[in-house]
Amino acid sequence: MAEALAGVPHSSHPDLLVGFNKADDAGVYRLNSTQALVQTVDFFPPIVDDPYAFGQIAAANALSDVYAMGGVPLTALNIVGFPAGVMPAAILTDILRGGSDKVEEAGAVVVGGHSIKDKELKYGLAITGVVHPDKVITNSGARVGDLLFLTKPLGTGIIATAIKRNAVDNSLADLLIAQMATLNRVSSQLMVRFEAHAATDITGFGLLGHAFEMATGSGVSIRLFADALPLCPEVMLLAGEGFNPGGANDNRSFLQTHVSIAPGLNRNLEHILFDPQTSGGLLIAVAPQCADEFQSALRDNQLPDAIVGQVTARQNVTLIIEAG
Repeated sequence: MAEALAGVPHSSHPDLLVGFNKADDAGVYRLNSTQALVQTVDFFPPIVDDPYAFGQIAAANALSDVYAMGGVPLTALNIVGFPAGVMPAAILTDILRGGSDKVEEAGAVVVGGHSIKDKELKYGLAITGVVHPDKVITNSGARVGDLLFLTKPLGTGIIATAIKRNAVDNSLADLLIAQMATLNRVSSQLMVRFEAHAATDITGFGLLGHAFEMATGSGVSIRLFADALPLCPEVMLLAGEGFNPGGANDNRSFLQTHVSIAPGLNRNLEHILFDPQTSGGLLIAVAPQCADEFQSALRDNQLPDAIVGQVTARQNVTLIIEAG
């Protein structure tokens, strides 16, 4: 995609605060001195069998891009590719109902959408939100010394792969669905409150891919403390049993020259670092003087509160993975 976009002219406008020329989570366009639009779109094929749950997850995933910018979602448009005549229409009804309920939970409204007949089922949403132009949180504002927090456990890609192969029990599947359907709203509100310097949501490029974008955009390097990372239950075991999605190999191939991994790091944990996530948490860079209060606020809201890394001056590699 980067190769394709390289030949596309970048829009230039004084009110375009964040465009597609930056590897950020959403675009931002200033309306006036106190309001800017945050706009994003995301859709994908089902990753779980239950259509209502799929709708919820897809909506939470799309909404997350607005939350990652420090914005508040306002409206949503459904985007559907549906194999009409092959699947019952009731399946689409449940998907749309799941998406609508999640958008409503976010305090936004579904205002319409567009559908096409497609051989493969796909669903997602275009989300519009608002943010103060002076309070946009991008993935390129990390500063040397900032401490990093990750607000959801890792491992959704590995567990989803195991679910497709009927290798996990219903309790783990239900836990995974609940996690992916959880909004990043509280995490976003907290990072705005504590004036985070940078943030990004962790999705298909995995933790290392999105950390790489943050480090590159900010002109810094990032140290990650592998042993401090929050992990989904059983994911270490499942990674060791080979339930690693193909996207993890793509992430590894792209990043291999940009990452230094500590010798002796558990191989299964290494797999998780590259694991593509769906509706993952926010990776948030917070000034050291705010870190203790931010950590307490995360804990008070039952969110992962470990310090998972630190921003450093630019080094010979972009990402340094420490074992402990």
